[in-house]
Amino acid sequence: MPETGLDNPALRRDTVSMPLPDAVPTPELPAVLRASILLRCLAIQGSWNYEILVGNGVGFCVEPALRQLPGGMDGQPYKDALARQSVYFNAHPYLASLAVGALARVELEQVPAVRIERFRTALCGPLGSLGDRLVWAAWLPACSLLALLLFGFGWSPLGVVAGFLLLYNVGHLGLRDWGLRAGWKHGLRVASAMGHPVLQHGPRYIGRVSAVLGGLALPLAVHRAIGGQEPLSPIPMGVAVATPVLAVLLVRQQGRAEGWRVVLALLAVFVLYSVVR
Repeated sequence: MPETGLDNPALRRDTVSMPLPDAVPTPELPAVLRASILLRCLAIQGSWNYEILVGNGVGFCVEPALRQLPGGMDGQPYKDALARQSVYFNAHPYLASLAVGALARVELEQVPAVRIERFRTALCGPLGSLGDRLVWAAWLPACSLLALLLFGFGWSPLGVVAGFLLLYNVGHLGLRDWGLRAGWKHGLRVASAMGHPVLQHGPRYIGRVSAVLGGLALPLAVHRAIGGQEPLSPIPMGVAVATPVLAVLLVRQQGRAEGWRVVLALLAVFVLYSVVR
């Protein structure tokens, strides 16, 4: 199974054994600072390279918070922290904000540098696997299938593209914003945020919704592509509704219905329909 933050021993060690963060209330993240960091997170891959991946991007995103360190931009703490945050880092770009928020907080709390570096290293793997499962393997296909369904319902190409972009970006921007707030809130104990139900179980449920969307969208989209009648007419709608229903029935009949028998039954139905019609 893919590694999650809760499965990483190094991350658990750094997030559970540290007594400082829970000993004081969570400091407030000023709205202006939050907006500045979040805006920079949109460009976190702008300096991506094969040597340090998004390391420079993380340093770029954390930098507005580091200005609050003693001495400001001219102080040695600022320079050391920025150098520490601009080395190798690998994470899904949408979930990197979770690390950015946590790293910004621990730097401002002036946690020992050795502990920050170990914590930063432990974050890389979990944020990559969680993001890939949630976004690339679940959310993106679901949005694409919904756009295909809109096409099948007769939407214009511009409307289909606009619908896809609206839905996809609502999800990805919301994920970035949540990650920044959760990372800042939990700091070194950010592993608890990685146990959020959306991150742990979201891919499974989104995948099920995608299966239903695919069953609805594909017949309608093909029907429109070949120049068929109106999508809301009985035949295409009947096929679109029957497809996911049939898929559910096949899943329930697993082990009790052989594939070739199902195919023959469907062919018989189509033949009878063509003859009667």
